[in-house]
Amino acid sequence: FLITFFSGFSQNKATTRLRYADDFKNGLSNWVTEFEEPATSSIQIVDSKMDVITSIGATIWFNQKLSGNIMITFMVRIIDAGDPYDRVSDMNAFWMATDPANDNIFLRDGEFNSYNNMKLYYAGVGGHYNKFTRFRKYHDDGNKPILKEYTDEAHLLKGNTDYRIKIVVNNGQIQYFRNDILFWDFQDETPYTEGYFGFRTTISHQQFSNFKVFQL
Repeated sequence: FLITFFSGFSQNKATTRLRYADDFKNGLSNWVTEFEEPATSSIQIVDSKMDVITSIGATIWFNQKLSGNIMITFMVRIIDAGDPYDRVSDMNAFWMATDPANDNIFLRDGEFNSYNNMKLYYAGVGGHYNKFTRFRKYHDDGNKPILKEYTDEAHLLKGNTDYRIKIVVNNGQIQYFRNDILFWDFQDETPYTEGYFGFRTTISHQQFSNFKVFQL
């Protein structure tokens, strides 16, 4: 399956191959859930969307390891309908995540600091009650420097709004787009070239749809 597209990571047309797709019509077998408080959190399929409600920290991992040059795309909506965990905050993601100490990374409990000994890229969009948006690179020694930060409204979140996300990893160039607006463009001299993708959030109600991974 081939498509062509223009994006910010190249001035030329690039050919991509669809590698994985999940329209959430056939259950959650592609995903591994780590809830900090499972008793007060939930994950289910609602209207062909993965519906996640979490009372505190949560990571929902795609269970296939990715490698090479890739593009990840999906839709996400933060529900704000007045329910207990409807907090417009933390539309986050991990990608190219590995654990140098374990081939199996699905060993954590959803608590945010439990990921500090991993290698990964992190988008924290609308974090800390929608106060800032940050891009980090995690090192497995607990060092996770902020590489880009925004605090203006244009880079924060609105409830009940559909967001189209595109994440690109291309020969060390790391990019994140929301609704085709480039949030950051980072050239990593020592890039992570393989690992797992995960939706990451805390105290929120979010719905995900149309998840795809392309090989570039």
